[in-house]
This record gives sequence, C-alpha cells and structure tokens, in this order.
Amino acid sequence: MQAWINQVWYGSSLWRWVLMPVSWLYAIVTAIRRQLYKSGFKKVTSLPVPVIIVGNITVGGSGKTPTVIYLIELLRQHGYKPGVISRGYGVTIEGVKSVYPGAKAMEVGDEPAMIVARTQVPMVVGPNRIQAANQLLADFDVDIIISDDGLQHYAMARSIEMVVVDGHRRLGNGSLLPAGPLREGAWRLEQADFIIINGGEAKEGEFQMRLQAKPIQPLLTGSSHPFHRDEPIVAMAGIGDPQRFFNSLAQLGYQVHKTHGFDDHQAYYLSTISDVAGNYPLVMTEKDAIKCMDFAKDNWGYLAVDASMSSGFEQALLIEISAKMKALRSNILKQDRY
Repeated sequence: MQAWINQVWYGSSLWRWVLMPVSWLYAIVTAIRRQLYKSGFKKVTSLPVPVIIVGNITVGGSGKTPTVIYLIELLRQHGYKPGVISRGYGVTIEGVKSVYPGAKAMEVGDEPAMIVARTQVPMVVGPNRIQAANQLLADFDVDIIISDDGLQHYAMARSIEMVVVDGHRRLGNGSLLPAGPLREGAWRLEQADFIIINGGEAKEGEFQMRLQAKPIQPLLTGSSHPFHRDEPIVAMAGIGDPQRFFNSLAQLGYQVHKTHGFDDHQAYYLSTISDVAGNYPLVMTEKDAIKCMDFAKDNWGYLAVDASMSSGFEQALLIEISAKMKALRSNILKQDRY
C-alpha cells in the first residue's frame, strides 16, 4: 500500500487524476476551516509563553523530530527552559499524559518516547494540544513551548512557525490529499517564519538542515557486537521515507544485504523483526529502536542522527524568540495595570 501511495504522490500515476475530485473537496473543507479561525467564529487560544510550531505541509516524515531535538538543545544553551507537546501519533491517549524517561512507545507514541529518552525534556502528549500545553505549564518549569507537529492545529496560537521540507522529495506532485501528499497548498510556505530543508539543496529564503549520523549503537546495553562496515547487515525503517535511511547506511560504507520498510508509527513484535533480520545483524532508526528495546537481540543496533543548522538560522531564530518574549511580557504588564 505504501509503495502504491509513493508512486501516486512522488512518481507518475494516473490515479492522481482519478483522486483529484476528492482533493478539490478537501481543499474546500480545509479553506472553510481556516477561515472560521481567521474570522473568529472558531476560538484561537493564546498561551502565556512563546509557542514554536515544528510542522510540515506534507504527509509523512520530513525531519521534524531531529529538528525538535536540535531546538531543545539550542534553547537550553541560551538559557531558555523548553518544553514539548505532541499528539502522540500511533497510540490512543485519554486526556493528556506526561512523558518521562523510560516511557514506552506503545503508551505515549514512538517520537515522544524517543525525544524524552534523548533529551529528558519536559513533555506532555495528547490529542488536545491546548490542554497538553496547559498541563505542561502547570507541571513543569517551562518558559517556551515547542509543538511537535500541529501546523494545521489553528485552535492554538503560535509565535513562530517552522515548516520542515524533505529536500529530495519536496512537495511531490504538488496536489492536496488524497491525490498528492499536501495537507495545505504550497502557498502555505510563504506564511511560515522559517522554511527548513532537510537534505537536498536549500533555495533562496530557505534554511539548510543536514542530518549527521552517529556511530551505530547496540539496542542492548552491554552488547559487544561491533557493527563493522565490511559486515553484511539488514536494514529496517518505519519512517516516512525508509529509502532515505537505507541510502544513508550505504553512503556511510555499510554493506546492506537487505532492506525492509515498515509503515510510519507501526507497532513491532519479536517474531516480525526476527523474520526480517534472520541471522544477520540488524540496523534500524532511533525511532524504531525505542519500540524494540524490550525484545532486542545482541546484534541489533540503531543509527542516531543529529541535525545541524547554519549560524545564520540560529541567530535569526534567537532574535525572533527574544522579540516574542518581550511582546508577551509587555502584554502581561499592560493587563496587570487594569
């Protein structure tokens, strides 16, 4: 199914034109929804701290999670106390739930579990982002909120919008769902504060992001498996674009014997992963690893990546954040006078 969707969205398929009438309907419905928020018929809730949205206008992975981790570390370096909210895709959450180190992906979602395992950042997940944000502010010492996804969640006001774009696949065939991968039209990029290009080459007005791979780490603590580059391995990935991960391993010099792509946010079981790996060493993404820790084998490893951005991006972002902080404080002070 995933291969067929990729062919329609990123290749050449007549199904695009068959699905186009549904895309037109989708465009009308989403335009009405945006207008209801813009006109005030639907309520937009503002929060007492700046909110940075890290989202995209396409379905599937584009590099939001590495961007969120990068922002957490950058903000901490400059004295801010960030917290993160997320929908928690792939799991059912009643109300909201705080995410702590050691949280299971099946309880809070794979990306939240991974983000907290890596950074120990205060984080709350739940389908209602405003409720999640209020819980985050109530339970943790946070002075800025990063929303992992939520670009189209217009009920929550935002201070800064970042749109992450896959630099290789870009916007696919340029059509809205379901004929194409777009949640909103390409025009939406013009409204964002920052357009971040993951891979490929950034154009004028865009900021380049590169993902830098770390050495392969074993899933099992204490494992002595070396993961040599001349050793044949099996690679698996359950992300928006598994081929990008497979290409990365090959570019790093690893001998990839076989690859297997899973759907994004898919649940994993020992029998399934063992069938894929056979007797070969298995290498997966960090997001996949967080779901396989409980039944990992000695020769299973994961490849973590760090996002890197230009100093120009960092400077522009920090200036924008400072301005938003001052505006919020000024508004609070004015309200306190009355």
